[in-house]
Amino acid sequence: MKIPGATYRIQFRNGMTFDRAASLVPYLQRLGISHLYASPIFTATSGSTHGYDITDVNQIDASIGGREGFDRMVAALKRAGLGLILDIVPNHMAASLENPWWYDVVSHGEHSRYARHFDINWARRLTLPFLADDFETLLENGEIAVKPEPKTGRPALVCHDCFYPLARDTWQGREAEVLQLTDKAAIASLHHRQPWRLMSWRDASHDLSYRRFFEVTGLVGVRVEDPAVFADTHQLILELVHSGAVDGLRVDHVDGLADPKAYLDRLRQQTGPDCYITVEKILGEGEHLPPDWPISGTTGYEFMASLADALVDGAKINTLRRAWEEMAGKPVDMKAELRAAKLLMVDKNFAGEFTTLLTLGMAIAATDSVMLEEKAVRAALRELLIAFPVYRTYGTAEGLPPADYALLQKVAEKVRTGANAPDPAALDFLIHILTGEVSETAGAEAATFRTRFQQLTGPLMAKSVEDTLFYRQNMALALNEVGAEPVSLTFSLDRFHAEMKTRRQRQPDALSGTSTHDTKRGEDARARLCTLTEAPDLWAGCVARWRQMNHAKVVVLDDGPAPKPTVEWMLYQALAGVWPTKLQPTDEAGLKALEERFLLYVEKALREAKQRTNWGDNNDRYEQAVLDYARHLLSPHNQTFLQDFCGALQPFIRAGLVNSLTQTIVKLTAPGVPDIYQGSEALDFSLVDPDNRREPDFAALERQLADDEIPDFSAAENWLSGRLNQYVITRLLHCRRQMPTLFRKGDYLPLVATGKRAGNVMAFARQENNDALIVIAPRLVFELLRDNPDHRRTIRWAETEIPLPARLSHRRYRDMLNGGEIFLNDRIDLASFNCCAAIILLSE
Repeated sequence: MKIPGATYRIQFRNGMTFDRAASLVPYLQRLGISHLYASPIFTATSGSTHGYDITDVNQIDASIGGREGFDRMVAALKRAGLGLILDIVPNHMAASLENPWWYDVVSHGEHSRYARHFDINWARRLTLPFLADDFETLLENGEIAVKPEPKTGRPALVCHDCFYPLARDTWQGREAEVLQLTDKAAIASLHHRQPWRLMSWRDASHDLSYRRFFEVTGLVGVRVEDPAVFADTHQLILELVHSGAVDGLRVDHVDGLADPKAYLDRLRQQTGPDCYITVEKILGEGEHLPPDWPISGTTGYEFMASLADALVDGAKINTLRRAWEEMAGKPVDMKAELRAAKLLMVDKNFAGEFTTLLTLGMAIAATDSVMLEEKAVRAALRELLIAFPVYRTYGTAEGLPPADYALLQKVAEKVRTGANAPDPAALDFLIHILTGEVSETAGAEAATFRTRFQQLTGPLMAKSVEDTLFYRQNMALALNEVGAEPVSLTFSLDRFHAEMKTRRQRQPDALSGTSTHDTKRGEDARARLCTLTEAPDLWAGCVARWRQMNHAKVVVLDDGPAPKPTVEWMLYQALAGVWPTKLQPTDEAGLKALEERFLLYVEKALREAKQRTNWGDNNDRYEQAVLDYARHLLSPHNQTFLQDFCGALQPFIRAGLVNSLTQTIVKLTAPGVPDIYQGSEALDFSLVDPDNRREPDFAALERQLADDEIPDFSAAENWLSGRLNQYVITRLLHCRRQMPTLFRKGDYLPLVATGKRAGNVMAFARQENNDALIVIAPRLVFELLRDNPDHRRTIRWAETEIPLPARLSHRRYRDMLNGGEIFLNDRIDLASFNCCAAIILLSE
């Protein structure tokens, strides 16, 4: 297997086609990339902006160039010596009439040849939750009628532009009569005889007959655990791998599958041993990938989370917490807040999935003559789901693996002794189902329960934490990221080093990402916001001053002020993260462009918090009041605030850019395969999607890279433009290509600084046989740079040294950033390096 040296993620669609990607190949080659990493390329719904809503998994989307365009791109990659990694989506497809398989299921119901391809409960009619209101209301309003389907001319129920094909046996032989139906009762009767039922999208959370992706009813679960379904859904994928066009696969949402290990075993067997495979998988604190999965690792969210230990000031984080609690007007119990978010998900957003589990559980109780009241089982199931600390376990029909069995017992004990402990007998009953301790007669039902339970805990965790709690608790937005722990408030460099040593041992070939299409903000926005933990009192003072400046725009509604103080805190922090490095308060065009992006984020943040508004029940007055407040912040007429905000932000920008470079260097040199998200090789201050899926200015990036001069690391422009990041990436990626074994297999050696600036340095080495690389990067430099008005990044590292172990000392090294040579004895005297970039030394 050829392990990538570095991947570059391209988001296709929104103007990005195969031919355009092919034109970028010389740039990627110059940058040092080994593999282009493509977002899903298969045919998706019309106008799809991301490609995860696939309608035909065995056809390449014509909107981005089709098969011919794909082949041209592959040829360009091959000529340049670059490989290709594809993002594949086995868990779900679009529940859209554009999907021929789904159309066939709607047309023929349970008798469709694809009826078992999708995860549908055929004990009831197929639910189609795509109406704006309930069927009866729309029918009464004349919005539902019988018309001929445009393509086939056959009768269909029509609601606006959607034509739902009628089952043949409900019209055959009297087609003309059915097409003439106008009587509402007759249309209702016709609808009742279909194998499907039209319903309001609002009812999907509690009344759905198919498994969906998270809360997205437009994405239906696919049963890839069935070998026939696997074969049908992987035909083109395997063809592309076997032909050599594709070198690796990224498996989307592996935790959604019924049996991830069985799927990955089959995928590995079908692709062969040389295909590089990673999985999108969120690892909880202390959690590791199952060692028997035949893959190279994850896509790197745990690496992203570990960077907080290097960039967050753990000594001052509680000061920021106190300022946040003062803004909230009360102490914040994060465990209680997490429980509240999970309760909301269980009781409302995933009520249907919960009810399915409960029904299965009660059926098993009846089969095994277990006398329990449904109320008791409901309470126990609720508490068990809420207490689950990781995305899922990996039980099969044979039961749970030993590690998962131990985890389940630990969770059960926590529930049993907790403040909300349910009936012990009901809890024990559920544990017995999950561990397979039921009668042989109930075995199949128990296996189904186990699968459904495991497929629910992941979405429940994701939507509770990433898409609810992290939009409510905004103390430090830098920490509210995919894969982050919601209740952790301890950060240390020692823990970072321990994580990297574990990474070297367990998944050295996994991707190391710092931005993705799913992250809550760009990596450089996150790096900048980490600096707030270095100056919490200063930040709190700024927010208090800005709130006073804009107080007149706060609107008092019946349910409270809009925005309330904690939302104001969030707005100022989000704006601080996204503010372009060169934007001036008098730049009206720049402010307008930022406003358009910022308002989309604000609307999403308010709805995801699910407090005073949400996606399913918009509070228009509240939303408009907060959006008007946010709009005012960026008004060219609000110069008093804008001048103050921009000026106060400068020290955070300066320290943030240092953080940006540090995290880039760490990603390129620590264990793992560096993954560069499109455009982040310079600077990425994007907000959550759709903002983070905008196409970067590739022409500007290419021009910037074309400059062969070693950049001046003390010049402000090189920091503000991201040129330094891009230069360092190029230097280190070419080094990785020349010395792949050092970066893939080299030991990870933490180095400890001593002296005056020890707390402002992180250092480690990679060493393999006679090859060694020493990395020294700055951290927590806010105070060191605060009084530096010209953006120069020179720091004198007085009285600071790094002792070297014997295997690194008494050797000659080359400075990777400036090409100079240096001989090291048994320590590195940092006073001889007057810079604030980094020191990267490669052994000669």
